[in-house]
Amino acid sequence: MEIVKVISVILILGGCFFFITGTIGFLRFPDFYSRMHATGKGDTLAVFMAVIGFAIYQGVFHGAILDSIKLVIIAVFVFLANPTATHAISRAAFRCGVKPWTREESK
Repeated sequence: MEIVKVISVILILGGCFFFITGTIGFLRFPDFYSRMHATGKGDTLAVFMAVIGFAIYQGVFHGAILDSIKLVIIAVFVFLANPTATHAISRAAFRCGVKPWTREESK
């Protein structure tokens, strides 16, 4: 039981770590596209890891297998939908004329 608790805590803390790094990337990167990349990748992995950690914890320690299955389905949906949405938003921005950042602009 302790091993399962450690695994779920590691997954949840890993999700928190990727949320924080995605937020730092959002604040530090220079343009729209790199910010979308940081938040899209970071949030996708963060939500996936945290929700799987919650599912493991809920299923093992509270006996709520149906709730764990629902959480896994939510995690898979987010894992598939978030990159698709990020790509669609980035493509719409490109079509509307948002220019990518280049090194020459910063001089």
